[in-house]
Amino acid sequence: MKTSSVTRTRAMIAVLVAACVGIVGVAAAGQPPVAPGLQFFQVGHWVYNAAFQTAFHVDGSTNQVDARVALPGVEPGAQVAQGERSGYVVERSRITVFDKSTLSVENAQTPPAAEVPVVLEVAGGPYLVYRNAGQVVRLGDPAATVPAGGPVSEPAVTGDGSVWLHRVDSGALCELPRGAAVLTCPAQVEPGHTGALTVVDDRPVLVDTTADALRTFDRDGFGPSVPLGVDLPATAQVASSTADGRLAVVDPDRARLHLIDTAGLDQRPVAEPVEVELPGNGRYSGPVATARVITLVDQARNEVLTYDSKGARKSVTKVPGKAGAPRLARGEDDRVYVENQDGSQVLVVDGEKGSVVTVDVGKAADDRSGERPTGSTTTTPSTTEPAPTTTTTPPVDDRKVTSRLTPPVARATAPGAPGDVGAEAGDASATVRWDPAPPNGAPVTAYHVSWNGGGTTVGGGTHSARLEGLANGVAHVFTVVAENEAGRGPGASSGSVVPLGVASAPDVTATTTFGGSTVTWTQPDLRGGTLVHYLVQLPGQPDRQVTGTTTDYTSFTGALGSLVTVRAITRYGPPGSPTSTGHPGTAVVPTLMGLPVVKFVGVRWSGAGRAIATVDVNNSGFPTTCKLSTFNLEGRPPVEVACGGVQEIAIDVPGVDPGRAVDLTLNASNANGNAQPATWRGVPAAGGGGGARRSGTSGGMAAR
Repeated sequence: MKTSSVTRTRAMIAVLVAACVGIVGVAAAGQPPVAPGLQFFQVGHWVYNAAFQTAFHVDGSTNQVDARVALPGVEPGAQVAQGERSGYVVERSRITVFDKSTLSVENAQTPPAAEVPVVLEVAGGPYLVYRNAGQVVRLGDPAATVPAGGPVSEPAVTGDGSVWLHRVDSGALCELPRGAAVLTCPAQVEPGHTGALTVVDDRPVLVDTTADALRTFDRDGFGPSVPLGVDLPATAQVASSTADGRLAVVDPDRARLHLIDTAGLDQRPVAEPVEVELPGNGRYSGPVATARVITLVDQARNEVLTYDSKGARKSVTKVPGKAGAPRLARGEDDRVYVENQDGSQVLVVDGEKGSVVTVDVGKAADDRSGERPTGSTTTTPSTTEPAPTTTTTPPVDDRKVTSRLTPPVARATAPGAPGDVGAEAGDASATVRWDPAPPNGAPVTAYHVSWNGGGTTVGGGTHSARLEGLANGVAHVFTVVAENEAGRGPGASSGSVVPLGVASAPDVTATTTFGGSTVTWTQPDLRGGTLVHYLVQLPGQPDRQVTGTTTDYTSFTGALGSLVTVRAITRYGPPGSPTSTGHPGTAVVPTLMGLPVVKFVGVRWSGAGRAIATVDVNNSGFPTTCKLSTFNLEGRPPVEVACGGVQEIAIDVPGVDPGRAVDLTLNASNANGNAQPATWRGVPAAGGGGGARRSGTSGGMAAR
């Protein structure tokens, strides 16, 4: 019995998988519930065309538009997700539900956040993941809105319908099982580590871009970890699945596509990573992987690029229409669908060959030859009998269809998404930058920047925003939305950044003696962080990590006369949390040049219990202080005088009669440091003579 592709789609052809047996079935309204353990895979892709205010279904197997639903009043840039029986048109302020069998609008729902979500068309779904708000909406049965507790990264999905999420603020790795309404978080990423989630052989895997490793995890926590073999930045874009056992990762900073062999997760021999040089300036959408093909979009050239798992380019296809950020989606039919900015063109990527076919949705809207005949029927062969199952659809009012498909007069629409949104963290702050959004017929009047816990608005001619008052140590993702007279367009988000407080500079002092140099400092303002250690750097010496506030250098190599730098290293959160390097405090390590040089000329008695030391002090022209002490003082303070040249210093030595020996020590210091001490031991000469100028009295001993 012949049937058209229109009626096949409207009857919801789906591939039904049970164990290893493939079954073809029909998901029509009024049918009995699906048996447990069975799973529907949806065919094709829905796209919303703002000019015609209509959602169109593109059949990837025929590259034809075979169904449409009129949806007046939907904002431009809306996404369309499909489930087993319903389609969902997702706007920032509304989710419109339509029946895929009757192609009629059923109801509308209110989303949990005014941001553009990640759409997942998977078993048990579809799902909408609101990354900044940390909310997951399941539109399938049973419908639910599940809080994640904080912002999340790009999700990953395993074959059983479980959605896996990475909390970017806490590092928790969480699972939302199919049909569940509560997240479970069995694993925790170490603080300070960045990464992305993917699926390898139907297992969730963390791509740790800090450790450059693949790490398996499941409901029991982390499993094996294997090296990536490449150095990835935190900005790496990771495919959510593999192609022929290789994981595709885009390094936008170096314009490179890495194809990483994942065999090591099963302890099999690992092939070397494949590196592909990409065109463009580092602005890419994707990568998206099918069974054998990797797809990404060069946003600078507005081109779709496809590669096989060995890195060979399969095709380069221009995206028709206005430049912007095309939207990529992997269909459950193992094809990749690329929408241009206004939904007028859909590029269908063959998941096996990498070839690309462009479907002109606007032309199909003008050409009503594919419109379903009144009273048409849909038949699909049974898995056991050739007799068809028939679903009769209601007649279509031809007059209404005509009015709905008449293209409106050209008018301005809401702007497109801003390009290349990036964020740079500071101290309790971040700077967000973006490329201008396509205006779509009317000047952009404002950009709205939002994050979990706040938002701000800047003028349409501004393409950056400095955001203050952010919480240090907390991950932030920023979304930018453009607005013109027609409304707000879709948003684009930055990667996750963590603001960190920067400790102030310590006050540093350096002194030098003939025994070495000593560096001391004060504890600075740590700006709310916890001190990890101080980083002390001196040319010619290894860097030091010191927990106290002083350190000594006994080797002078490359040190004397150099600038020593001390910074406080702080962290935010428990051990292992992100750290911040404080502002530098500095001091010059004094050289031996300019230090005082002292020696004894002689010592004589000046009566019982009193000696006169004649000393020679070379103070290099700097004010210098001398301290004369003796063992016989038994802990009393030394005599302290200003000194320079040859002079006499008197010191009391109580209890020592002339004719007995005394022990004297002379220290001197100036702004350059301390002299090498001079010592004298012996029996002082009888009193008289000297010729040197006298200094010092026993006044220093008055308190004895």
